[in-house]
Amino acid sequence: MIDQLINPASIVVVGASNDTTKPGGKILKNILDGGFQGELYVSNPKEDEVQGVKSFRDITLMPSVDLAVIAIAAKHTPGVVEHLTKEKGTRAFVIISAGFSEESVEGKEIEEKIVELINNVDGALIGPNCTGIITEAHKSVFTMPVPPFNPQGCDFISSSGATAVFIMESGLQKGLSFANVYSVGNSAQLGVEDVLKHLDETYEPGVSSPVKLLYMENVRKPEMLLKHASSLVRKGCRIAAVKAGTSDAGQRAASSHTGALANPDVPVDALFRKAGIVRCYGRDELTTVASVFMHPVLSGKRLAIITHAGGPAVMLTDVLSHNGLEVPHIDGPAAHELLTHLYPGSSMSNPIDFLATGTAQQLGTIIDFVDQRFDEIDGMVVIFGSPGLTPVFEPYQVLREKLGSSAKPIFCVMPSTLVAREEVKEFVESGGVSFPDEVLLGHALCRIINTPPPAQEKACLANVDVGRIRGVVDYADNGYMKPNEVQALLDAVGIERAGEAVVETAGEAVEAAERLGLPVAMKVVGPVHKSDVGGVVLNVKTPQQVEEEFNRMIQIPDTTAILIQPMLQGREIFAGATREGDFGHVLMCGMGGIFIEVLKDVKAALVPVDKNTIREMIRGLKSYPLIQGVRGQEGVNEDAFVEAVYRLSTLLYHAPEIAEMDLNPLLGNASYVKAVDARIRIEKQTA
Repeated sequence: MIDQLINPASIVVVGASNDTTKPGGKILKNILDGGFQGELYVSNPKEDEVQGVKSFRDITLMPSVDLAVIAIAAKHTPGVVEHLTKEKGTRAFVIISAGFSEESVEGKEIEEKIVELINNVDGALIGPNCTGIITEAHKSVFTMPVPPFNPQGCDFISSSGATAVFIMESGLQKGLSFANVYSVGNSAQLGVEDVLKHLDETYEPGVSSPVKLLYMENVRKPEMLLKHASSLVRKGCRIAAVKAGTSDAGQRAASSHTGALANPDVPVDALFRKAGIVRCYGRDELTTVASVFMHPVLSGKRLAIITHAGGPAVMLTDVLSHNGLEVPHIDGPAAHELLTHLYPGSSMSNPIDFLATGTAQQLGTIIDFVDQRFDEIDGMVVIFGSPGLTPVFEPYQVLREKLGSSAKPIFCVMPSTLVAREEVKEFVESGGVSFPDEVLLGHALCRIINTPPPAQEKACLANVDVGRIRGVVDYADNGYMKPNEVQALLDAVGIERAGEAVVETAGEAVEAAERLGLPVAMKVVGPVHKSDVGGVVLNVKTPQQVEEEFNRMIQIPDTTAILIQPMLQGREIFAGATREGDFGHVLMCGMGGIFIEVLKDVKAALVPVDKNTIREMIRGLKSYPLIQGVRGQEGVNEDAFVEAVYRLSTLLYHAPEIAEMDLNPLLGNASYVKAVDARIRIEKQTA
């Protein structure tokens, strides 16, 4: 990103037109209407003047210019870019035109040529195939709406121009304001991640926009996104994003449990959580979260709901209560005193219902009590609509005033978007933010409160034998590691495992079983899915049974040996990882058996993972009560489970060649967690 793109001293619109129904015409009009203060030129071979701006029929006669906004056919664009970069000192480009890599191989070649020309002058390109950008200095877009610039509004970056328009429309109706808006289109040079990087590197607390919104169809640079989103959130910024679509990375068969579970969305979700990004799944949800961001941060999870309509309050209470926020009962002398200011029949239990006949003055009194007298409350939601009997300008004016004076956040739900349209419009135009739907607001509040802060910057790793890890991995072949190699890695990283022996004859099997202690488990070495081919036998109690099972199992196709292990007692739990392209390793953990295979009750995170995050992952499992121990049954040593997953994360950090890995099952009880079986597949990068 360069200053000429954000704050150019001069702009040329190549392909500008007097017809404002065409992109080139509308862009010029929006730049003019936006009050651009620099030198403005037009390049149009058929006109001497366009919309009152001097037009150069021959671009070679034009003065030097900082920024070129190009809206001409793709095939003509490289020649224009080449002349501007080499002869006019132009380093910033916004290319609106389509017909590039999104359309054909030939278009991709043209696009690559343009990027090369711009890179040669250390320039910046937004697009092609985009709707343009909006900054304080210029409104170089051909779409509407063009929101007025508010430095404390949202910075918004979108992969899709049309989607950006729809998101802005959704936000503006709620009272959301915008600062800089970037539609990056094909992202031939600068994409969403690059723009966010610029916003991070130029961020000034109290000056820059405190809210960033992202709409992404691909995460092309996950490491860059993680680094700069985390940095912004640590600086006090708040980020929400929609990631739409799927990636090629997940469209492949996986031989491990972890690989099968890691659908294309898992690494994205893990990255967003690690970065502190609030993930959303639609336009209204994104702008609702952004609207919450425009309020003071909730200091806790306890909300009061103030309403004159019971139904919406009940629906909101349900959403909040089911998703980690609280609507606590309100009682005590202050509550009783407040009731004396309200009409008979009003309720203080929370929701605070002051009836359909409640007045604006009563609303103000309730808000003051909640703000100043109710220490058990951290924030409030006011639901106030209208049946159309009388205007509601007065209560909305009270709300506007209280927003400015209340120490606790106030979220205003105004559901009467038709009946009270004028009142809502006045509220929004006076600087208020309204929420038309209480359930959407509830879900937004819960998404925010349940998004963890960014992970710590420094990699958090266990103390392990790195030299031994590398010694094993460096000499291992691609494919599934041999049992002795797996054992060596687990020992090097300090993951406890069951005693075991790999045998190739019946006599060795009997000797190993007696040494390890009967009963034992016997598993084939070689086949990937052991249980599917009858390659796992548990609770083998006698030497004779050991010999019989060995003779049967060694005949199973692809079997090279038999693994003997002592039977251990405990619950099956699970940890594993899969490498997902540029995202790196996605680590997962959960309960084993049916919980992973059928219910898919797992949690995921990007490596490296610290112990606190691992503990939160484990406690976030639906099956967590089983780990705690229920109905008199022994649970799992949670500290030992955390330690095993932490050491697995460390192993993956030091051994990026691991493509897939399962510790399945880990066996856990109140005393220990041990790896009973492990499978590791190596996939080294080829030159």
